[in-house]
Formats: sequence, structure tokens, C-alpha cells
Amino acid sequence: MIRIVRPCAATAAATPPTPPRSLDLPPLIARGLERVGARVAQQLTSDVPEVHALCRSLDKYRGKMLRPTLSLLCAHAVRRDSLEIVDEALIVPDVVTVASVVEMIHLATLVHDDVLDEAETRRGHATINRIEGNEIAVILGDFLISQSFHLCSSLDTQKTALRVGEITSAVCAGELLQLARRGDAALDEPTYFRIIERKTAALIGLACEVGARHAGADEATCAAMYRFGSHLGIAFQIQDDLLDLIGDEAVVGKPLGKDIEKGKVTLPVLHHMGRLATAEREAIEARIRTSTPLNGSRSMLAARLDASGSIEYARKVAREHIERALSELGRLGESPARERLAAVGESVIDRQF
Repeated sequence: MIRIVRPCAATAAATPPTPPRSLDLPPLIARGLERVGARVAQQLTSDVPEVHALCRSLDKYRGKMLRPTLSLLCAHAVRRDSLEIVDEALIVPDVVTVASVVEMIHLATLVHDDVLDEAETRRGHATINRIEGNEIAVILGDFLISQSFHLCSSLDTQKTALRVGEITSAVCAGELLQLARRGDAALDEPTYFRIIERKTAALIGLACEVGARHAGADEATCAAMYRFGSHLGIAFQIQDDLLDLIGDEAVVGKPLGKDIEKGKVTLPVLHHMGRLATAEREAIEARIRTSTPLNGSRSMLAARLDASGSIEYARKVAREHIERALSELGRLGESPARERLAAVGESVIDRQF
């Protein structure tokens, strides 16, 4: 029997979103994120009390709000705005809209990922699928995507909606490719990058591109901002893969060591297997094919990856993508927002959650 969370009186109206985990943002960006959070909450208000309560429960999924932050920063970088004074006139309504669209799509992917991974916690809280079951979690994710496209249709131009549809399809294709290659110990690096370029990097690239576009950037600058976000997203995913192996669960806020348990081959493991003797490699390949949980052996595997230079290799590749991302910022003039974009890029591979 499926249990649906029952709303209380306090959830009858849209509630303020949970503030994002701190990125030490300047006042104008922080205010912009408040407007994004309010817009998402408004869009996810339902006249069906059960649906409304489920949408409110998504507040606990919100982390740093990286994608809307990047949308806002790219917009203000294009306009070369000051970021230290909160001037509502500097916050472009269409940028708030597209940042909200991207955030809702991201939330949908988190809800669906938790179902696929059978995850029980995210950011230290119980997942929707754990509380309400897979059926409700799947449909809630679908509802989020539907609402994101409904909001996107409010823009005056169809161009953004077409682009959002294109990138959302790419995200789904990346996830499908990863699912198709689960348990495939023969996965190679080109295929690994094909997966993460779609399932992670494309949406981050989109966040940067549409923020710039709706602030008036030309097409060449929009394309550069997409490439900036895409390279940033690749580095972000590599760091995620590393945290799954060497992170602290209390800091990351979710169970770790799940990639191998789900038959996912990530960059550090790929590099490590290429440097092993046949017997050792076959032992890891067997674990991947059978989706064997790491349990207490996560720290042992991490030590072996460190000894083989595979952790350092993954960090090096992530750093290379950050450098490629930062090179795209040359399309922008000097501004506080451009400096912040560079700082966000640097923070991606230093994060511990």
C-alpha cells in the first residue's frame, strides 16, 4: 500500500524554500537566489493538497543551488553589474525564470536518481522513495519536469524552450546510456565521458548559457558560457565520483561506495584497473559485474586507488576541465561576476559535499 504524506495547515500555501548551503555569495546573487527559490515554490504550488505537501518536502533536496547561481552570475557577468548592492532592477525576471526551470529539472533528476540507486538518504534526510515509495517518487519527478516546461513556456521566445527540451533529452540519454552499461567492466574512458557529458555537464552548461542569453549576450558568448558550464560539470562529476570512494558520509550527506555496488564504473576505477595484474583486475571486474556492495572495503579500495595514482589521475583530469572552463571566461569583460564565476570553478574540485 502506498502512503502519501498528508498536508497540515501550514503547507496550505507556498512556504519559503530552505536556504542553500553557503557559497559565500554577494548580496545581489543571494537576493536573486531568494527570488528563484520563491519562483520554484510558486510553480510547485498545487490545488491538490497531497501533491502540494510532496512538493514542499523537496526543500530538503536543495543544496548549494549551483545551477541557478551560475545562471545569475553569467547574466550579471554579461551586464558587468556590481554585486554588492541589492538593486532589484538589476535582477532580470527572465533570468530568474530560466534559473528556476533549470533548478526544477535538476530536482527531478535527483528524485529519479534516488529511485534508480535505491537511495535512502540525501543531504542527511530520508529520500522521497524511501518515505513514499518508488511509484510516487517517479511521478513526482515527472511532475517537476512538467512544471519546468510549463514555466519555460511563459517566456516570450520559443528558442529557450527548444534548447531546454534538447538538453533535457540529452540528460535522459546520458542516464539511459549509463543504465545500459551498468555492470560493464569493459567500459572505456570515451564512453565514461559520453555519459557524464550528457547526464551532468549538459544541464550545468545550459544553466550558464540561458543566464547569459536572457541578459542580452550574443550567440558566441552564449556558446562560450555553455562550454564553460559543460567543462565545469565534467569536473563536478569527477569530484562526485571521487567522493563516492574517499568522501566522509557525514559531510557528503548520503551513503557512499554506491557506484560499484550499482555496477557503475567511474574514472578513478577505470584508471586503476588499467594498472593491475590480471588476477587483481578480474577480482574488481567481478565485483562490478555482480554489483557487490563495498561495505567495509571502501577504505581499502580507496587506499589501493591512491597507491596506483588513480585518485591523483582523476583529480588531474578534473583540474584540466576546470582550466578549459576558465579559458571560456575570456569572452566576458572584467567584472565582479566574472571573478565569482572563476571562484565557483575553483571550488568545484575542492568541495567535500
